Amino acid sequence: MTTSLQGGQSAAGRAAAQDSPLAGQVCRVAQGRGDAHDPARVPGLHALSPASDATRFGAADRRKKNDLDVLEMPSIPNPFPELCCSPITSVLSAGLFPRANSRKKQVIKVFSEDETSRALEVPSDITARDVCQLLILKNHYVDDNSWTLFEHLAHTGVERTIEDHELVVEVLSHWGMEEDNKLYLRKNYAKYEFFKNPMYFFPEHMVSFATETNGERSPTQMLQMFLSSSTYPEIHGFLHAKEQGKKSWKKVYFFLRRSGLYFSTKGTSKEPRHLQFFSEFSTSNVYMSLAGKKKHGAPTAYGFCFKPHKAGGPRDLKMLCAEEEPSRMCWVTAIRLLKYGMQLYQNYMHPYQGRSGCSSQSIPPMRSISENSLVAMDFSGQKTRVIENPTEALSVAVEEGLAWRKKGCLRLGNHGSPTAPSQSSAVNMALHRSQPWFHHRISRDEAQQLIIRQGPVDGVFLVRDSQSNPRTFVLSMSHGQKIKHFQIIPVEDDGELFHTLDDGHTRFTDLIQLVEFYQLNKGVLPCKLKHYCTRMAL
Repeated sequence: MTTSLQGGQSAAGRAAAQDSPLAGQVCRVAQGRGDAHDPARVPGLHALSPASDATRFGAADRRKKNDLDVLEMPSIPNPFPELCCSPITSVLSAGLFPRANSRKKQVIKVFSEDETSRALEVPSDITARDVCQLLILKNHYVDDNSWTLFEHLAHTGVERTIEDHELVVEVLSHWGMEEDNKLYLRKNYAKYEFFKNPMYFFPEHMVSFATETNGERSPTQMLQMFLSSSTYPEIHGFLHAKEQGKKSWKKVYFFLRRSGLYFSTKGTSKEPRHLQFFSEFSTSNVYMSLAGKKKHGAPTAYGFCFKPHKAGGPRDLKMLCAEEEPSRMCWVTAIRLLKYGMQLYQNYMHPYQGRSGCSSQSIPPMRSISENSLVAMDFSGQKTRVIENPTEALSVAVEEGLAWRKKGCLRLGNHGSPTAPSQSSAVNMALHRSQPWFHHRISRDEAQQLIIRQGPVDGVFLVRDSQSNPRTFVLSMSHGQKIKHFQIIPVEDDGELFHTLDDGHTRFTDLIQLVEFYQLNKGVLPCKLKHYCTRMAL
């Protein structure tokens, strides 16, 4: 580079000189090769002086001679090489200019189960997990890694789980301008449950393997095959498929492989000549159907579909329908595993690693900083003390909660006046209405849909009013991917009203005690109550 600068003009200067002699001479004057005070050195400037023709011819001869002299003169080093244009280096360094902010901001709107919403201004590279973290912190929720962002398409009646690593702005870019689509924040307890209990998600009669082996594979080995790129387990079974452009449905035998979803044109045959391609995963997403019977005439309520990223409308959907919920859950879970592979496992193992500013270093995993700094204290004696034993701290918290509810009963009666003992049972019945697991006046079908949307894993539950008997309540819960309903019967004894699930053998003064008991004890239920369905307001 030094040699080229000392040798005269730059490449850009030489190209300019070839195109315009005037530009070439000006460049040589700037680099010290000509006399700036002599207008004869620059062609065209002599035309401005009122000289005679002879003078002009003499001037032309002198210019030719001087040009020859200039070529024989030794080159003078350029004291300002950075001012010369070069195709390799820019005139001004790019570092002198402030870099443009590549993380453009965009406003998104997120809804909750009760249709309340919250607007957020987020960068373009924010992930679904980061959005969940922001809303969790803003609303002071407890983060148990079950909060999930859902994409809801109202015009087609389908929705899907947005994976934690997906970019939210990219998801929104696939929406149409006039479509009434929404983002929902709700709990999804089944999001990564298949990593903990894979046997509940993959029934033996629906799974086969590409290579035959003598021994049976464990559920853990089956998951490893899903995550591996060389091998795969094959999911197979009957599904109802909606024919393209028609309203009719046809029951066909399907095979799910790493390359896509296929169906057999001849019974259950899996020979290549009998298999026909149905859909692949790279350019489409799998959605759960919410109103398949009503909107698409599906034979069952357990529908799902494939929607291309750039779908034009409901006609582009490839609709499928399973016979029962465990079958649909198996198909959808296997498709997620085949599409995302190890990325899903990384989301499960490291849920707080985000691409944007929300990371594990800035967001606590379970509670806020103020809650982590709280300690249990005992003020019963003359001297206060810190309760260091966790068991003792838990028992004190339970006793304090029960005492608080008793005081609340006295405060609620007659606008501040203490309630009589005969009225305490009526007041106890009103306490459960403020609990997040209680859902007032929802039907049996609505309860089932709510549990399914929040993940039908073992122990997901809610309590609701009974439609058949106004005085009773119903405990709806999930077990074995099936929704079961248990009636909570009121029992009266000595003027006191109690609630029971086992014909009065175990009685509770209010529904809060009943739920707390079955969260710790299985009792007559198929399993303990673990996760409650809630409708949080944003």
